[in-house]
Amino acid sequence: MLEARIDRPTPPRAGEELDLEALARYLEETLGSAERLAVAQFPKGFSNLTYAVRTADHDLVLRRPPLGANVESAHDMGREVRILSALSPIYPKAPAPIAYCDDPAVLGSPFYLMERRRGVILRAGMPLTEHPSPEVMEDVAHAWVATLAELHAIDPHTAGLDQLGRAEGYIGRQIEGWSNRWLDARLEEVAALDRAALWLRDHQPPDGRAALIHNDFKYDNVVLDPEDLGRVVAVLDWEMATLGDPLMDLGTALGYWVDPDDSPALRGLGLSPTTLAGNPGRAAIAELYARTSGREPGELVFYYVYGLFKIAVIVQQIYARYRQGVTRDPRFAGLDQAVTALGEAALQAIARRRIDRLFT
Repeated sequence: MLEARIDRPTPPRAGEELDLEALARYLEETLGSAERLAVAQFPKGFSNLTYAVRTADHDLVLRRPPLGANVESAHDMGREVRILSALSPIYPKAPAPIAYCDDPAVLGSPFYLMERRRGVILRAGMPLTEHPSPEVMEDVAHAWVATLAELHAIDPHTAGLDQLGRAEGYIGRQIEGWSNRWLDARLEEVAALDRAALWLRDHQPPDGRAALIHNDFKYDNVVLDPEDLGRVVAVLDWEMATLGDPLMDLGTALGYWVDPDDSPALRGLGLSPTTLAGNPGRAAIAELYARTSGREPGELVFYYVYGLFKIAVIVQQIYARYRQGVTRDPRFAGLDQAVTALGEAALQAIARRRIDRLFT
């Protein structure tokens, strides 16, 4: 096994440590043992806080909301557990939940434990020695697209998730909802994002056939087989999953997909390692999805601009929490520049009526 490539946790960041005594009591009451408890943090995520929890008998992952987040909405741990509980028996790439605690007195917020899937997660900024070859990277990209199409083919009724969300009017609700979140989180004017919001409001396509959608599908939310990187073994971070238009899910995925000829500002955001040699470009990814899924993304610019806008709003929400002093994670200090870069890319796509070659 290629041990060097396995995604590994590190000591928890300052201010994000867990109360080990409280966690040990919970594990003893719930799982029967907390012997040799050890906790580390997966440090790369920007949203929910994720920890590796090991005992003599268990190898688990713990997820809890970020500090200062509204746990009643986007960081609803109970909802994520219900999704995984329904999916994991019928979809092997969904990790199975083990336990859920809705009592904030234990660790300061609701949290849950799930099985740990060990494997490789490709992230921006990987050491050069860990870069897959172009041939392997192409296989990874194809497996990633196939997994997205596979996810969209799941029957929500069979999974018991047909009440997960309201499919009718999904696109309109998303544009209104993310526009309102932008206004709530905005600390200063970003004209490009304001213009993108108005354009999205005025150019909405009709809703497509509803499917189960992940809503945050990107390279670092899939786990790859260390012996065969062209095989996805798990899909992570189901907190935003719902029923809706799968092309909106594709749009979010494309929003994370940076091409080598994108602007230096966009490439510098480190959204995903999609600029590595062997990766198809955004337009090719969209074509591959259409062939694999049988869905034709007619209004591709709309879905891509939506993805950029949505990601910008998520980044702005994180930046606002940093500015408010709720989190001290130093990675968040320059996220205002990321918001601007995403907005400028959205305007380029609108002006050029395409999703690639935006800055050449």
